[in-house]
Amino acid sequence: MTQEFQIDIPASFMALYVRPGKIKPTLGLRELAARYELCEDLANLLTEKAANMQFTLGITEELVLVQCEAGLLAEPAVVTPGEARWVVCRLGELLQWPIDQLLQSPVTPSR
Repeated sequence: MTQEFQIDIPASFMALYVRPGKIKPTLGLRELAARYELCEDLANLLTEKAANMQFTLGITEELVLVQCEAGLLAEPAVVTPGEARWVVCRLGELLQWPIDQLLQSPVTPSR
């Protein structure tokens, strides 16, 4: 937890901004915290929408998450592909849905 922001940035999110073989994120702490807060807020905002999609469309939870990820990446995208994947994985966690398939499939390269 940073004293300045009073938030815990999860290691899973921090990893999006640490290059292989390095330990320091490519973003400053202020920008990293802002990106994290945006992504966490998106995941929380999507919980009701995703649950409704699954119920009304009668599709699998996995398909709902895939469609949410595609929506997050639609232009003009507000998040990077890595962030979009993190958001839908977090969304799956919040809804207590399985995210095994998402964790195994590759993330589209960052823009």
